[in-house]
Amino acid sequence: MRDGGRGGIRVRDRGRGGVRDRGRRGVRDRGRGRSSGRGFGRLRRTLLAVLIAGAVVVPVSAAAAHPEIPAPAPATLAPVTAATLEATYAANRANAAEASRMAGAHGDHARAAADRSMAAPSRDFLTFDGRGRGRAVEVFGDLATADRVAVLVPGSDTTLDTYGRFRAGALALHQRTGPRTAVIAWLGYETPRTISTIALTATRAKEAAPQLRGLISELRDLHELSENRGLNPSSHPAPHISLLCHSYGTVVCARAAGDLDVDDIALLGSPGTGADSAAALHTPARVWASRGADDWVEDVPHTHADLFGTTVGFGTDPVSPSFGAHVFAAGDGGHSDYFRPGSVSLDNLARIVLGDTSEVTRA
Repeated sequence: MRDGGRGGIRVRDRGRGGVRDRGRRGVRDRGRGRSSGRGFGRLRRTLLAVLIAGAVVVPVSAAAAHPEIPAPAPATLAPVTAATLEATYAANRANAAEASRMAGAHGDHARAAADRSMAAPSRDFLTFDGRGRGRAVEVFGDLATADRVAVLVPGSDTTLDTYGRFRAGALALHQRTGPRTAVIAWLGYETPRTISTIALTATRAKEAAPQLRGLISELRDLHELSENRGLNPSSHPAPHISLLCHSYGTVVCARAAGDLDVDDIALLGSPGTGADSAAALHTPARVWASRGADDWVEDVPHTHADLFGTTVGFGTDPVSPSFGAHVFAAGDGGHSDYFRPGSVSLDNLARIVLGDTSEVTRA
């Protein structure tokens, strides 16, 4: 809640009652009960005030610098169609190989190894940029013929150096959903560091949202251009697109949601989206939300605070009843376990992607 333009801070606390969880111990109240609720609420506001103070000392516009790792500029590519996909993949593999050479010459052997792995003949990228923290958009499956497409949007601290763990989740989903589904690991923006003031604001999400909209538009155009050129049967329907957003990635998806032509949006381990409700996302897509029983993000204060024109925090918990999403079970997993093979959360995400929504187990 804004403080009438007088420069002060007013904190909005969203629901001290908490969220009910049907985990291993049955239903238990995520709040601390009436006897301790007021004290806990004060503690949350105190913690948030500390975070805000940090934002004053280290302005959100001054994110921590990262080493500039040399790499070539991204490849110049033709518009993506079924006919140009292979050329796009080949150009990005060549770019990754050159990035590996340059990183090695610079003395960054870890980055050189990461880039080299991305240049392998089996890897398919719509986008690759080895500069700085890096960006990559990798495809699993056949985009030209897929009936269903899932786009994974990562959270904080996902870079080319940590990309392996993000990729593993996308690969696990693709293996679970089968050959008629394409999965895209979208590291299409510069993610914030988890321990940074910028991770408390929507700054990076605002920058990322146009890029995510561009990808979804490109996917829709890919189908239409391919169909018009006779590369797909005219009876082939447009693919069903699901957006699976993790942690800070849920803030990105929320920023873009109103202009995205997607069918489902899943919010996983979300600190909040900046929206008060699923309806406030202004999307016709079905909105899902989930949180594992051992996910630390449960303890993040779901509040907003306005500080001299900058909003710190992301507000309403997406798994709370007041948000209005379809809440599904994620089992006992932690913050990084949503795509773990064999997990309850991965099974439910596969059902959402495949359209088997009646089989999704609810929390």
